[in-house]
Amino acid sequence: MTITEEKIWNILETICDPEIPVLNIVEMGIVRKISIDDTVCRIIVTPTYSGCPAMKTIEDQIIEELLLNGIDSVEVKKTYSPAWTTDWLSDETKIKLREYGIAPPEGTSEEDFFDSILTKNITCPYCKSTNTKLTSEFGSTSCKSLHYCENCLQPFEHLKCI
Repeated sequence: MTITEEKIWNILETICDPEIPVLNIVEMGIVRKISIDDTVCRIIVTPTYSGCPAMKTIEDQIIEELLLNGIDSVEVKKTYSPAWTTDWLSDETKIKLREYGIAPPEGTSEEDFFDSILTKNITCPYCKSTNTKLTSEFGSTSCKSLHYCENCLQPFEHLKCI
């Protein structure tokens, strides 16, 4: 069987982010590069946060899926440079987040980071209101913050800009 980079990308698109299962690891921008030589398939990944607890699970899933698909030798390597940024998320990915109930980052990571410091209200993914307030800097994971919508009275998470 011929292993192509396209086939590897397609396999990796089947692996969901363990913390945001509506997105796969390719959509999240975690997979940065694939290289294939005669003996080894190498996958370069960038964690969303340097201490992301999901990375071990993601690395294990990558190896397992590729082995199940007939790729006998797999190496997963982490890189922290360039650092992952929410700017790598496509508009389609942000729509998926919103539909799942997580407010996506708005603007560029630098703009959104400084706006959040200046208490800019995050848009509610349920009713689209900006009449929201930050209730906790950390949600279910360190990459998300917890907010509350004063209009629809729903709590929601926001994927922090990095």
